[in-house]
Amino acid sequence: MKVKNVVEYCLSQTFYNYFTNGAISIKLERLISITYALLNNEVISASELADKYQVSQRTIYRDIEAIGAAGIPVVSYQGVNGGFGIIEEYKMDKSLLRTVDIQSLITLLHSTATVFKDYRAEETLNRLQTIRQGDPNPSLTLDFGSWRTNNEILHTLRKAIEEQNVIRLEYTNAGNETTDRVIEPVGLHFKYYSWYLHGFCRERKDYRVFKLSRITGIQCLKERIIGNHAQAPRDIWNNFKPSPEMDEAEIVVSGSSITKALDTFYGDDLQFNEDGTLTCNTTFNAKEPEWLLSIVLGFGENAVVNRPEELKRLLREKIVKMLQRYPEV
Repeated sequence: MKVKNVVEYCLSQTFYNYFTNGAISIKLERLISITYALLNNEVISASELADKYQVSQRTIYRDIEAIGAAGIPVVSYQGVNGGFGIIEEYKMDKSLLRTVDIQSLITLLHSTATVFKDYRAEETLNRLQTIRQGDPNPSLTLDFGSWRTNNEILHTLRKAIEEQNVIRLEYTNAGNETTDRVIEPVGLHFKYYSWYLHGFCRERKDYRVFKLSRITGIQCLKERIIGNHAQAPRDIWNNFKPSPEMDEAEIVVSGSSITKALDTFYGDDLQFNEDGTLTCNTTFNAKEPEWLLSIVLGFGENAVVNRPEELKRLLREKIVKMLQRYPEV
């Protein structure tokens, strides 16, 4: 593993904890800075590093362990003039961060700083900007914010995670059941275009994932988290496996709904026809077709379901029930 892979290590091992530990931007910056110091000095003592970064020597020892875990051969020297260093064979290239590495860090930190208004991430951004070289215009930008995102809930959850507080949620699940949950929050995740809370549910006595858009009430309790969630499962998406009851659907969309269909069925098999219509071939859960039915209804008269027959039948039933709600028209 090359020296520059400390960046990959920081991102894969510690950036995960960005939403579970408010000090991560400081730690990331310190790890990179310590690695620079080790590259540019024959030997540097733990006390020097502790004074430089205003942390304890124990923290420095943990940082050195983290850098070593990234594959960088850190050597410990004993004696009066002892300390830490990197073997000479690893000092051929003292450029720890390439321009693309720096830009990747800037992009990731900027995307989170814009959502959470995190001054610590902004400080790290400013310092990374000073060592960036080349074209200042990024080829990639990320923005985890959205007009659909409730930033107040995000900030409340982030604060509860940082301060290790228990939270109470009013939550509506996929079965349209609204319940009160007492949660020990573990982390925030952005996936599938949405924010999710990962936490330990006291009612279910297990770890669960909660979609923020389904949280209709939230209260940060004064009670502190007692349990240790360091071993909480990180592969939290195992429960989001495709249903074995999947079926294929063919929907032809026309007119002003084509753009919406392109957004909705992005990544599916799409084919423009000679008459200007768009044929969308997609898959859906045959046991829970409501999602697809609501989408087709949203297209109004601009969509026709060609198959399967069962989906067409369910769609017709819904339309009939909707018409029955307006008998006076």
